Amino acid sequence: MTPRLNTVHCKVELARSRLASRAAWLMAIVLCAPITVAAQPQEAAVSPLSLNAQLLVSAREGNVAQVARLLDQGAAVNSRNRLGKTPLLMACEKGSTGLIDVALKAGADVNLASVEGVTPLMAASYSGHAVIARRLLGAGARTAPLDRMNKPAVVYAAGQGHAAVLAALLDAGVDVNTPYDHQLTALMWAAGQGHADAVALLLARGARAELRDDRVQTALDMARGAGHEAVVRAAGLN
Repeated sequence: MTPRLNTVHCKVELARSRLASRAAWLMAIVLCAPITVAAQPQEAAVSPLSLNAQLLVSAREGNVAQVARLLDQGAAVNSRNRLGKTPLLMACEKGSTGLIDVALKAGADVNLASVEGVTPLMAASYSGHAVIARRLLGAGARTAPLDRMNKPAVVYAAGQGHAAVLAALLDAGVDVNTPYDHQLTALMWAAGQGHADAVALLLARGARAELRDDRVQTALDMARGAGHEAVVRAAGLN
């Protein structure tokens, strides 16, 4: 190779080397940059989700102190599990007044239902937690919603025989004679299940014993068919 060609060859190789170095440097930036950028939003997304998951576990366990701590740290009070249950709904099922106080203070939605359409008020009514039912009503809980079984809170209270809850619902404006699915009234539900206290309460609040369902049966007919006639007659149903 001639000296001139040798000099040219060296210059070309040097230029290639510089280009290769620059390319490698640029490639390093391209490869590294997405890792740095992607890591930041991922970390931001994981933290709240983790807090919400912890909140739901703590609510399920009835751990009031832990729920309060997680809410203070930024957990969403209206977080829902796979069944659509919020911490407030779980608290109403358990009858945990402490957990309910914490959830309501944090701004829990008192009408947010599960995937089955069950509201906190329905849960409290079914479980017979009258104090909690009144607390929910005072916080704006609606009495009209129906779950997927087409039942409102008052039907659950009547069917389970929870007279104190029935009183709370009636005080909140529920019409004692409203017919629900299959034209069944609260009195029919209570009588059919043989709940004397609930029957007496409903009658005292103006429940009409002569009303009939879509099978043309009265509350007394239902009680008789279920073997509860003596019980409900003693409660005043004739």
